[in-house]
Amino acid sequence: MAAFALAQDDMVNDPEGRDQARSMVITKFGIVATSQTLASQAGARVLEDGGNAIDAAIAANATLGVVEPAMNGMGGDLFAIIYEAKSGKLYALNSSGWAPAGLTAEMLRAKGITDMNRAGAYRVTVPGAVAGWQALHDKFGTKSFERLLAPAIYYAENGFPVTEIIAWQSSEKAHAKTPGFAETYMPGGHAPKVGEMFRNPALAGSLKLVAEKGRDGFYHGATAEKIVKFLNEHGNPMTLADLAEFQPEWVEPISTTYRGWTVYEIPPNTQGIAALEMLNIMEKYPIGEYGHNSAKALHVMIEAKKLAYADMLRYVGDPRSAKIPVEQLKSKSFAAERAARIDPARANCDPLPAELADRARAGNDTIYLSTIDKDGNIVSLIQSNYSSFGTGMVAPGTGFALQNRGGLFSLKPDEPNTLAPRKRPLHTIIPAFLQRGETRIGFGIMGGFNQAQAHAQYVANIVDFGMNIQAALEAARFTKGSFGGCDVQMESRIPENVRSELTSLGHKITVRGAYSGTMGRGEAVERIETGVNFGASDPRGDGEAIPQGPPLRMRAPGQR
Repeated sequence: MAAFALAQDDMVNDPEGRDQARSMVITKFGIVATSQTLASQAGARVLEDGGNAIDAAIAANATLGVVEPAMNGMGGDLFAIIYEAKSGKLYALNSSGWAPAGLTAEMLRAKGITDMNRAGAYRVTVPGAVAGWQALHDKFGTKSFERLLAPAIYYAENGFPVTEIIAWQSSEKAHAKTPGFAETYMPGGHAPKVGEMFRNPALAGSLKLVAEKGRDGFYHGATAEKIVKFLNEHGNPMTLADLAEFQPEWVEPISTTYRGWTVYEIPPNTQGIAALEMLNIMEKYPIGEYGHNSAKALHVMIEAKKLAYADMLRYVGDPRSAKIPVEQLKSKSFAAERAARIDPARANCDPLPAELADRARAGNDTIYLSTIDKDGNIVSLIQSNYSSFGTGMVAPGTGFALQNRGGLFSLKPDEPNTLAPRKRPLHTIIPAFLQRGETRIGFGIMGGFNQAQAHAQYVANIVDFGMNIQAALEAARFTKGSFGGCDVQMESRIPENVRSELTSLGHKITVRGAYSGTMGRGEAVERIETGVNFGASDPRGDGEAIPQGPPLRMRAPGQR
């Protein structure tokens, strides 16, 4: 009876309950956090087999390309931030592909194309994901591609039950007539429903070539030839050389400090600079004193977003083709000037130069994953098709959709992001990393141009409001997908009285569901000084953070 009473006391040690729905995963071993449980499990099994966080990230990403095909896959791009525990060094990988050498803005304008979003097959840039796997593997990997891609190949060959949020019936109308889509993603004439088995044997074949030959199994040989032939038939001038000569780039992460923490992002051609500028602007205000998701805090954050994104759109492009003022954009003095533009009594509905006000379209179909191993190595990785299934175009016999990342190029002359041969477009996808002392957090939140603003909100949740990595992911968020106007979307968990106060300041609020996918889906892992690891996964997705199991020695029969 006494034991029962103690158990009851333990159950009510927090009589007020908590706002956090899920607990963190906590272990001394590794953790893999992704948006689909089969992918998290694939990565965790690699850790159990003796692989490290980088091995686990490759395995999880390859599996996500099978089980979450609208969001990512071999036809998309990849970025990663890697913390190497033995050296204490942070590395950043940009594996975003370039435009074909034969594609120019002048050519498309001559064809009457004035908007890259409507440029069909011309939006396909060289996919960078597989080259990214190779670069990660060459620098840090310990397991063979044959082992790392085995789970992805299994699910592609044998099938898997489609999960709730990932199910893609909504893509039928958009892509049913897109070349190659129905044959690949609509077996029997329809997209699979929740719980229905889906197989992709052509994708299994493409993955097997990479398992056998590494990047050469994608950028040379049969797969490359199929991609080029297919794209040429639809007007895109991509060549075998465009694929074969592409190489990822190891770059130096960019960073700023936020109230004693250091925040790292990938430098341009990504939007990571906008997250840093937004945080620098927010730091000029006592966000923590205002209260979490209070009208005052949200007003500052929304206004900071508008200013930071205005600058990002104006200046960011491929740094190999244009000089990007990175140091100025992330400087504290520049942020102070921009912060002074925020009117505490009124929303700014015109934060952009007029000529850029129409650049408000964005895809948001992306995956983000985090891995950590027992030694403290951390991978923060993001991979994407851009829009749902990218272009939706699938070269016969390949099994994966080709990205539409080129849709982010501008066709206006002499802009940092103007389309040019072998140039990389402005990129929305960004992994992130947060550190203070011996505490390190690999995190990210997918969702097109939602990402930088979601990163800033996540950091504020950790730093200003003392949340753990799971609570910070779950907390209600806002997002503004456009670059002009005062429109902003908010989850319904933000109180009605707060929304009313913001409306009185001029914000035009659209209320979304309590855990809306519009706000993006994130994952996070953390390492603290004691060597304990923590994992978190966003309830807005289908995934979870899965820990590595302990090493077990199986005894022979008769042994004790």
